[in-house]
Amino acid sequence: MSYYNFEVSKNLPEEDEHFMRLALNEAQKAFALQEIPIGAVIVCNGKVIGRGHNLTEQLNDVTAHAEIQAFTAASQTIGGKYLKNCTLYVTIEPCVMCAGASYWTQLGRVVYGAREEKRGFTRINENILHPKTLVTGGVLAEECGALMTSFFKQKRKEFDK
Repeated sequence: MSYYNFEVSKNLPEEDEHFMRLALNEAQKAFALQEIPIGAVIVCNGKVIGRGHNLTEQLNDVTAHAEIQAFTAASQTIGGKYLKNCTLYVTIEPCVMCAGASYWTQLGRVVYGAREEKRGFTRINENILHPKTLVTGGVLAEECGALMTSFFKQKRKEFDK
């Protein structure tokens, strides 16, 4: 059973697909490090200003999610903590912690790939984002979810040995 909803977004803007593919590249980096393969990029005015992938195992830090890494990188790039005119592209629907962090950055838009049925913010509290934040889900959902499914299938095989 998969916890990742593969609902496909209709009328996918070319830029959403492009930046989600960059987020998928970040997720592949996490996969290679044996981290849960979630990747994120933050875009402002058509330019990537921050990127990240899960580093919770590498840093021994439960808060080192892809989105948090990308928020930190973007804030350092622009020299400020508010990302009002920016878009977060993330391969899996953000958890409550990351959605809450996006609230504090006043992020303009969140675009995610596959839904996270167990821990995604929409399951727990859809109103956790900043009121002005726009949300688009399902961008390259099948590819994003398949990477997660593959990762956990591999982990189960290792565990069964």
